[in-house]
Amino acid sequence: MERVLLLVDDEENIAAAIVRLLHRDGYKILRAKGGKEGLELLSQNQVGVIISDQRMPEMTGVEFLSKVKELYPETVRIVLSGYTDLNSVTDAINRGAIYKFLTKPWEDDLLRENVEEAFKRYELKLENVRLTQQLQAANEALSDINYDLEQRVADATREILRNFHALQISQDILDSLPVAVVGVGDDGLIAVANQRAHKLFGMQGKCPLLGEMAREVLPEVLLTGLKGHALNEQPNKEQMKLVSGDVFNYWCYSMSATSHVKGVILVADSDVLATGGDL
Repeated sequence: MERVLLLVDDEENIAAAIVRLLHRDGYKILRAKGGKEGLELLSQNQVGVIISDQRMPEMTGVEFLSKVKELYPETVRIVLSGYTDLNSVTDAINRGAIYKFLTKPWEDDLLRENVEEAFKRYELKLENVRLTQQLQAANEALSDINYDLEQRVADATREILRNFHALQISQDILDSLPVAVVGVGDDGLIAVANQRAHKLFGMQGKCPLLGEMAREVLPEVLLTGLKGHALNEQPNKEQMKLVSGDVFNYWCYSMSATSHVKGVILVADSDVLATGGDL
């Protein structure tokens, strides 16, 4: 970044001496003979450090730098004047309008050091501004992400609630059927069972069916029927006989080819056809 310095002094010989002194440090130096001209140059250039004399026509250095503070607060402002002007700039120093007060005549090395320090201060201000803007942009982006995430969570929650409600309705419909219905996945796990199925195969509802392996809870004769059932075959009515001797009709349906899952649906007529005896 180019370091631009504005020198405001109506005395030509003083200004020329300062320019010769500071030019060796690589600064771009702008010159103005008064506060009005200095404000014009500031409107056209990005200035980092300002050195102003105190006693000038039109407006004093303090008046000029006070206006600069309002318009360009990031600039670092230095007054260069005689000891007799110290009281007139004390209030401006306390208000922050002036960074430093340097006296005439000056010591060359001390002036150069103060100008170097002023530029470092200015560049630190710019870096803080840049970092603050980046942080603000990151916070805004994070806020947008959080809002989008909240919307996604809300949509997913609504979808889950709808699906849960639909499942409840589906289960209510299954429970109201006059037949026992059991859904067995391709892995042999029971995924669906209505109330009549629990009464028929689950010891009158005492033994849960959902989540159990079919081979562990369903009658052997029914498992044999499941294994022998051919996919895509029209279901035929079969009979099964429980250990109690009760005889029931049942049908076995394979999931259709368009289904998202594979498995078999068992439908059993829970009305007893016969009691006791052998099939």
